[in-house]
Amino acid sequence: MKIGIVCYPTFGGSGVVATELGMALSKRGHSIHFITYKQPVRLEQLNRNIHFHEVTVPEYPLFHFQPYELALSSKLVNMVKLHEIDVLHVHYAIPHAYAGYMAKKMLEEEGISLPMVTTLHGTDITLVGNHPFYKPAVTFSINHSDVVTSVSESLKKDTLNLFKITKDIDVVPNFIDTSKFRKGFTDCQRHLMADEDERIISHVSNFRAVKRIGDVIRIFDVIQKSVKSKLIMVGAGPEKEMAEALVAELGLQEKVVFLGESNEIDKILCFSDLFLLPSEKESFGLAALEAMVNGVPVISTNSGGIPEVNIHGVSGYLAEIGDVQAMGDFGVKILEDNDTLKRFKENALEQAKTFDIDIVVPQYEALYEKALAEIKKA
Repeated sequence: MKIGIVCYPTFGGSGVVATELGMALSKRGHSIHFITYKQPVRLEQLNRNIHFHEVTVPEYPLFHFQPYELALSSKLVNMVKLHEIDVLHVHYAIPHAYAGYMAKKMLEEEGISLPMVTTLHGTDITLVGNHPFYKPAVTFSINHSDVVTSVSESLKKDTLNLFKITKDIDVVPNFIDTSKFRKGFTDCQRHLMADEDERIISHVSNFRAVKRIGDVIRIFDVIQKSVKSKLIMVGAGPEKEMAEALVAELGLQEKVVFLGESNEIDKILCFSDLFLLPSEKESFGLAALEAMVNGVPVISTNSGGIPEVNIHGVSGYLAEIGDVQAMGDFGVKILEDNDTLKRFKENALEQAKTFDIDIVVPQYEALYEKALAEIKKA
Protein backbone atom coordinates (compact mmCIF):
# COMPACT_ATOMS: atom_id res chain seq x y z
CA MET A 1 0.00 0.00 0.00
CA LYS A 2 0.92 3.64 -0.43
CA ILE A 3 0.12 5.29 2.89
CA GLY A 4 0.10 9.01 3.66
CA ILE A 5 0.86 9.85 7.32
CA VAL A 6 0.06 13.24 8.82
CA CYS A 7 1.42 14.03 12.28
CA TYR A 8 3.11 16.64 14.41
CA PRO A 9 6.86 16.32 13.74
CA THR A 10 7.88 16.98 17.35
CA PHE A 11 9.07 14.99 20.38
CA GLY A 12 5.47 14.62 21.59
CA GLY A 13 4.02 11.14 21.98
CA SER A 14 1.68 11.27 18.97
CA GLY A 15 4.48 12.36 16.62
CA VAL A 16 6.87 9.70 17.90
CA VAL A 17 4.26 6.94 17.56
CA ALA A 18 3.28 8.07 14.06
CA THR A 19 6.92 8.17 12.96
CA GLU A 20 7.75 4.76 14.42
CA LEU A 21 4.63 3.33 12.82
CA GLY A 22 5.58 4.72 9.41
CA MET A 23 9.10 3.32 9.64
CA ALA A 24 7.76 -0.09 10.70
CA LEU A 25 5.28 -0.12 7.82
CA SER A 26 8.05 0.77 5.37
CA LYS A 27 10.03 -2.27 6.53
CA ARG A 28 6.97 -4.39 5.80
CA GLY A 29 7.05 -3.24 2.17
CA HIS A 30 4.61 -0.33 2.21
CA SER A 31 5.43 3.02 0.62
CA ILE A 32 5.13 5.69 3.32
CA HIS A 33 4.63 9.40 2.66
CA PHE A 34 5.02 11.71 5.68
CA ILE A 35 3.21 14.99 5.04
CA THR A 36 3.84 17.70 7.65
CA TYR A 37 5.53 21.09 8.16
CA LYS A 38 8.92 19.70 9.23
CA GLN A 39 10.76 16.39 9.05
CA PRO A 40 9.69 14.30 12.08
CA VAL A 41 12.44 14.21 14.70
CA ARG A 42 12.75 10.42 14.76
CA LEU A 43 12.39 9.86 11.04
CA GLU A 44 15.13 7.77 9.43
CA GLN A 45 14.88 8.73 5.78
CA LEU A 46 17.54 6.41 4.41
CA ASN A 47 14.90 4.00 3.21
CA ARG A 48 13.59 3.66 -0.33
CA ASN A 49 10.04 3.24 0.99
CA ILE A 50 10.00 6.45 3.07
CA HIS A 51 9.24 9.89 1.62
CA PHE A 52 8.86 13.26 3.31
CA HIS A 53 6.79 16.09 1.83
CA GLU A 54 7.04 19.45 3.55
CA VAL A 55 3.96 21.61 3.99
CA THR A 56 4.86 25.27 3.51
CA VAL A 57 2.55 28.10 4.49
CA PRO A 58 3.00 31.26 2.38
CA GLU A 59 3.11 34.49 4.39
CA TYR A 60 0.25 36.82 3.57
CA PRO A 61 -0.20 40.08 5.52
CA LEU A 62 -3.94 39.64 5.06
CA PHE A 63 -3.92 36.81 7.66
CA HIS A 64 -3.32 37.51 11.33
CA PHE A 65 -2.62 33.75 11.71
CA GLN A 66 -1.34 31.88 8.66
CA PRO A 67 -3.82 29.13 7.58
CA TYR A 68 -1.92 25.86 8.12
CA GLU A 69 -5.05 23.73 7.70
CA LEU A 70 -5.61 25.19 4.23
CA ALA A 71 -1.98 24.61 3.23
CA LEU A 72 -2.06 21.05 4.60
CA SER A 73 -5.28 20.05 2.84
CA SER A 74 -3.98 21.46 -0.46
CA LYS A 75 -0.67 19.62 -0.01
CA LEU A 76 -2.54 16.40 0.72
CA VAL A 77 -4.53 16.72 -2.49
CA ASN A 78 -1.39 17.30 -4.55
CA MET A 79 0.57 14.44 -2.95
CA VAL A 80 -2.29 11.95 -3.23
CA LYS A 81 -2.61 12.69 -6.93
CA LEU A 82 1.14 12.75 -7.61
CA HIS A 83 2.03 9.57 -5.70
CA GLU A 84 -1.30 7.74 -6.02
CA ILE A 85 -1.60 7.35 -2.26
CA ASP A 86 -4.10 4.64 -1.28
CA VAL A 87 -4.97 5.58 2.30
CA LEU A 88 -4.44 8.55 4.60
CA HIS A 89 -3.60 8.08 8.30
CA VAL A 90 -3.87 11.25 10.38
CA HIS A 91 -2.59 11.42 13.96
CA TYR A 92 -4.11 13.90 16.41
CA ALA A 93 -7.56 15.21 15.63
CA ILE A 94 -6.64 18.90 15.46
CA PRO A 95 -6.10 20.08 12.79
CA HIS A 96 -5.16 16.94 10.88
CA ALA A 97 -8.50 15.15 10.70
CA TYR A 98 -10.20 18.38 9.68
CA ALA A 99 -7.63 19.06 6.92
CA GLY A 100 -7.83 15.43 5.85
CA TYR A 101 -11.60 15.64 5.46
CA MET A 102 -11.26 18.75 3.28
CA ALA A 103 -8.68 16.95 1.13
CA LYS A 104 -11.05 13.98 0.77
CA LYS A 105 -13.86 16.24 -0.47
CA MET A 106 -11.60 18.05 -2.95
CA LEU A 107 -10.36 14.72 -4.30
CA GLU A 108 -13.93 13.44 -4.68
CA GLU A 109 -14.56 16.32 -7.07
CA GLU A 110 -11.90 14.71 -9.29
CA GLY A 111 -13.26 11.19 -8.94
CA ILE A 112 -10.65 10.05 -6.40
CA SER A 113 -11.80 8.18 -3.28
CA LEU A 114 -9.35 8.46 -0.38
CA PRO A 115 -10.09 6.55 2.86
CA MET A 116 -8.96 8.33 6.02
CA VAL A 117 -7.94 6.69 9.30
CA THR A 118 -7.87 9.04 12.31
CA THR A 119 -5.93 8.11 15.46
CA LEU A 120 -6.83 9.92 18.69
CA HIS A 121 -3.90 10.32 21.06
CA GLY A 122 -5.09 12.18 24.14
CA THR A 123 -4.99 15.93 24.65
CA ASP A 124 -6.42 16.40 21.15
CA ILE A 125 -9.61 15.03 22.72
CA THR A 126 -9.54 15.62 26.47
CA LEU A 127 -8.05 19.13 26.47
CA VAL A 128 -7.94 20.99 23.16
CA GLY A 129 -10.69 19.12 21.34
CA ASN A 130 -13.17 19.57 24.18
CA HIS A 131 -12.83 23.36 24.07
CA PRO A 132 -16.15 24.92 22.96
CA PHE A 133 -14.39 26.70 20.08
CA TYR A 134 -13.14 23.45 18.57
CA LYS A 135 -15.64 20.83 19.70
CA PRO A 136 -18.02 21.03 16.70
CA ALA A 137 -15.15 20.73 14.18
CA VAL A 138 -13.52 17.87 16.08
CA THR A 139 -16.82 15.98 16.35
CA PHE A 140 -17.46 16.46 12.65
CA SER A 141 -13.96 15.34 11.68
CA ILE A 142 -14.10 12.18 13.77
CA ASN A 143 -17.57 11.23 12.51
CA HIS A 144 -16.47 11.74 8.89
CA SER A 145 -13.33 9.62 9.20
CA ASP A 146 -13.57 6.19 7.58
CA VAL A 147 -11.86 4.48 10.53
CA VAL A 148 -11.20 5.91 14.00
CA THR A 149 -8.72 4.48 16.49
CA SER A 150 -7.68 5.45 20.01
CA VAL A 151 -4.52 4.45 21.87
CA SER A 152 -6.36 3.08 24.93
CA GLU A 153 -9.75 1.95 26.20
CA SER A 154 -9.65 4.88 28.61
CA LEU A 155 -9.30 7.42 25.78
CA LYS A 156 -12.09 5.70 23.84
CA LYS A 157 -14.42 6.11 26.84
CA ASP A 158 -13.40 9.76 27.25
CA THR A 159 -14.10 10.43 23.57
CA LEU A 160 -17.53 8.82 23.71
CA ASN A 161 -18.36 10.75 26.89
CA LEU A 162 -17.18 14.15 25.61
CA PHE A 163 -18.42 14.05 22.01
CA LYS A 164 -21.47 12.86 20.11
CA ILE A 165 -19.66 10.16 18.15
CA THR A 166 -21.48 8.04 15.59
CA LYS A 167 -18.41 6.10 14.41
CA ASP A 168 -17.06 2.91 15.93
CA ILE A 169 -13.70 3.45 17.66
CA ASP A 170 -11.10 0.69 17.45
CA VAL A 171 -8.56 0.56 20.28
CA VAL A 172 -5.04 0.06 18.92
CA PRO A 173 -2.48 0.62 21.67
CA ASN A 174 0.82 2.42 21.39
CA PHE A 175 3.72 0.09 20.82
CA ILE A 176 7.44 -0.36 21.22
CA ASP A 177 10.11 -2.06 19.13
CA THR A 178 11.44 -4.59 21.64
CA SER A 179 14.13 -5.72 19.17
CA LYS A 180 15.97 -2.44 19.81
CA PHE A 181 16.41 -3.42 23.44
CA ARG A 182 17.38 -7.08 23.12
CA LYS A 183 21.11 -6.38 23.09
CA GLY A 184 21.05 -3.59 25.64
CA PHE A 185 24.19 -2.04 27.03
CA THR A 186 27.04 -4.34 28.04
CA ASP A 187 28.01 -1.75 30.63
CA CYS A 188 25.28 0.53 31.96
CA GLN A 189 27.91 2.53 33.85
CA ARG A 190 25.82 2.86 37.00
CA HIS A 191 28.83 4.26 38.80
CA LEU A 192 28.44 7.50 36.84
CA MET A 193 25.21 8.22 38.71
CA ALA A 194 25.24 6.34 42.01
CA ASP A 195 27.27 4.34 44.47
CA GLU A 196 27.24 0.57 44.20
CA ASP A 197 24.87 0.18 47.19
CA GLU A 198 22.38 2.82 45.95
CA ARG A 199 19.19 2.17 43.99
CA ILE A 200 18.55 4.43 41.00
CA ILE A 201 15.07 5.88 40.51
CA SER A 202 14.18 7.86 37.39
CA HIS A 203 11.50 10.09 35.94
CA VAL A 204 11.25 11.34 32.34
CA SER A 205 8.71 13.93 31.20
CA ASN A 206 8.12 17.44 29.90
CA PHE A 207 7.75 18.79 33.47
CA ARG A 208 4.22 20.08 32.99
CA ALA A 209 1.72 20.38 35.86
CA VAL A 210 -0.20 17.30 34.68
CA LYS A 211 2.92 15.21 35.36
CA ARG A 212 2.79 16.19 39.07
CA ILE A 213 6.54 16.77 39.30
CA GLY A 214 6.29 17.70 42.97
CA ASP A 215 4.82 14.26 43.68
CA VAL A 216 7.81 12.61 41.98
CA ILE A 217 10.14 14.28 44.47
CA ARG A 218 7.92 13.61 47.49
CA ILE A 219 7.59 9.91 46.51
CA PHE A 220 11.36 9.72 46.26
CA ASP A 221 11.67 11.37 49.66
CA VAL A 222 9.55 8.57 51.15
CA ILE A 223 11.66 5.91 49.44
CA GLN A 224 15.08 7.34 50.29
CA LYS A 225 14.25 7.35 54.00
CA SER A 226 14.13 3.54 53.87
CA VAL A 227 16.28 2.61 50.86
CA LYS A 228 19.58 4.28 49.96
CA SER A 229 18.87 5.75 46.52
CA LYS A 230 19.32 8.49 43.94
CA LEU A 231 16.67 10.19 41.78
CA ILE A 232 17.40 11.12 38.18
CA MET A 233 15.05 13.72 36.70
CA VAL A 234 15.12 13.92 32.90
CA GLY A 235 13.32 16.66 31.00
CA ALA A 236 12.55 20.37 31.07
CA GLY A 237 9.45 22.47 31.39
CA PRO A 238 7.49 24.98 33.48
CA GLU A 239 7.61 22.90 36.68
CA LYS A 240 11.38 22.52 36.82
CA GLU A 241 12.06 25.62 38.93
CA MET A 242 9.45 24.52 41.48
CA ALA A 243 11.01 21.03 41.53
CA GLU A 244 14.48 22.38 42.23
CA ALA A 245 13.10 24.53 45.06
CA LEU A 246 11.30 21.53 46.57
CA VAL A 247 14.48 19.44 46.43
CA ALA A 248 16.30 22.17 48.36
CA GLU A 249 13.45 22.50 50.86
CA LEU A 250 13.58 18.74 51.60
CA GLY A 251 17.38 18.73 51.77
CA LEU A 252 17.75 16.29 48.87
CA GLN A 253 20.29 18.23 46.80
CA GLU A 254 22.89 15.46 47.04
CA LYS A 255 20.37 12.77 46.08
CA VAL A 256 18.51 14.31 43.13
CA VAL A 257 20.12 14.91 39.72
CA PHE A 258 18.46 17.10 37.07
CA LEU A 259 19.77 16.12 33.64
CA GLY A 260 17.58 18.37 31.50
CA GLU A 261 16.56 17.13 28.06
CA SER A 262 18.71 14.12 27.18
CA ASN A 263 19.28 11.97 24.11
CA GLU A 264 20.43 9.10 26.31
CA ILE A 265 17.08 8.03 27.74
CA ASP A 266 17.68 4.34 27.02
CA LYS A 267 21.03 4.44 28.78
CA ILE A 268 19.47 6.15 31.80
CA LEU A 269 16.68 3.57 31.91
CA CYS A 270 19.25 0.80 31.49
CA PHE A 271 20.71 1.50 34.91
CA SER A 272 17.42 2.49 36.58
CA ASP A 273 15.82 0.27 39.22
CA LEU A 274 12.46 2.04 39.39
CA PHE A 275 10.46 4.53 37.28
CA LEU A 276 8.00 7.04 38.76
CA LEU A 277 4.96 8.24 36.81
CA PRO A 278 2.49 9.93 39.21
CA SER A 279 0.67 11.78 36.40
CA GLU A 280 -2.77 13.27 36.84
CA LYS A 281 -3.69 12.05 33.35
CA GLU A 282 -2.07 9.83 30.73
CA SER A 283 -4.06 8.61 27.74
CA PHE A 284 -1.70 5.65 27.39
CA GLY A 285 1.54 5.95 29.37
CA LEU A 286 4.24 5.60 26.72
CA ALA A 287 6.92 6.67 29.22
CA ALA A 288 5.98 3.73 31.43
CA LEU A 289 6.21 1.34 28.48
CA GLU A 290 9.66 2.66 27.54
CA ALA A 291 10.82 2.07 31.11
CA MET A 292 9.35 -1.42 31.23
CA VAL A 293 10.98 -2.55 27.99
CA ASN A 294 14.27 -1.71 29.69
CA GLY A 295 13.30 -3.97 32.58
CA VAL A 296 12.36 -1.13 34.92
CA PRO A 297 9.27 -1.58 37.15
CA VAL A 298 6.90 1.38 37.38
CA ILE A 299 5.14 3.13 40.25
CA SER A 300 2.27 5.13 38.77
CA THR A 301 -1.18 6.52 39.31
CA ASN A 302 -4.20 4.53 38.20
CA SER A 303 -5.44 7.31 35.91
CA GLY A 304 -6.30 7.22 32.22
CA GLY A 305 -4.73 4.45 30.19
CA ILE A 306 -1.84 3.72 32.58
CA PRO A 307 -3.51 0.64 34.18
CA GLU A 308 -3.72 -0.88 30.70
CA VAL A 309 0.09 -0.74 30.54
CA ASN A 310 1.35 -1.06 34.12
CA ILE A 311 -0.18 -4.07 35.86
CA HIS A 312 -0.60 -3.70 39.63
CA GLY A 313 1.57 -6.12 41.57
CA VAL A 314 3.17 -7.46 38.39
CA SER A 315 5.13 -4.83 36.45
CA GLY A 316 4.89 -2.33 39.30
CA TYR A 317 2.17 -0.75 41.42
CA LEU A 318 -0.72 1.69 40.96
CA ALA A 319 -2.09 4.23 43.44
CA GLU A 320 -4.62 7.05 43.56
CA ILE A 321 -3.60 10.45 42.17
CA GLY A 322 -1.69 12.38 44.83
CA ASP A 323 -1.24 9.44 47.20
CA VAL A 324 2.47 10.07 47.65
CA GLN A 325 2.79 7.88 50.75
CA ALA A 326 1.27 4.82 49.06
CA MET A 327 3.47 5.21 45.99
CA GLY A 328 6.53 5.69 48.17
CA ASP A 329 5.67 2.59 50.22
CA PHE A 330 5.21 0.57 47.03
CA GLY A 331 8.61 1.77 45.84
CA VAL A 332 10.23 0.61 49.07
CA LYS A 333 8.46 -2.75 48.72
CA ILE A 334 10.08 -3.30 45.30
CA LEU A 335 13.53 -1.91 46.09
CA GLU A 336 14.37 -3.17 49.57
CA ASP A 337 14.88 -6.78 48.50
CA ASN A 338 17.09 -7.95 45.61
CA ASP A 339 14.93 -10.96 44.76
CA THR A 340 11.75 -8.86 44.71
CA LEU A 341 13.40 -6.24 42.49
CA LYS A 342 14.65 -8.94 40.12
CA ARG A 343 11.14 -10.42 39.82
CA PHE A 344 9.55 -7.04 39.09
CA LYS A 345 12.23 -6.21 36.52
CA GLU A 346 11.57 -9.49 34.68
CA ASN A 347 7.80 -8.97 34.86
CA ALA A 348 8.10 -5.41 33.53
CA LEU A 349 9.95 -6.61 30.45
CA GLU A 350 7.48 -9.44 29.81
CA GLN A 351 4.54 -7.01 30.09
CA ALA A 352 6.26 -4.60 27.67
CA LYS A 353 6.58 -7.41 25.12
CA THR A 354 2.78 -7.58 24.81
CA PHE A 355 2.99 -4.16 23.12
CA ASP A 356 5.67 -5.20 20.65
CA ILE A 357 5.55 -3.40 17.32
CA ASP A 358 5.17 -6.69 15.43
CA ILE A 359 1.95 -7.36 17.34
CA VAL A 360 0.43 -3.90 16.95
CA VAL A 361 1.38 -2.85 13.40
CA PRO A 362 -0.63 -5.66 11.75
CA GLN A 363 -3.69 -4.26 13.53
CA TYR A 364 -3.22 -0.99 11.66
CA GLU A 365 -2.69 -2.84 8.38
CA ALA A 366 -6.00 -4.64 8.89
CA LEU A 367 -7.75 -1.32 9.51
CA TYR A 368 -6.24 0.17 6.34
CA GLU A 369 -7.62 -2.79 4.39
CA LYS A 370 -10.99 -2.32 6.09
CA ALA A 371 -11.07 1.39 5.17
CA LEU A 372 -10.15 0.63 1.56
CA ALA A 373 -12.81 -2.06 1.31
CA GLU A 374 -15.52 0.17 2.77
CA ILE A 375 -14.75 3.10 0.49
CA LYS A 376 -14.87 0.81 -2.55
CA LYS A 377 -18.32 -0.37 -1.45
CA ALA A 378 -19.63 3.18 -1.13
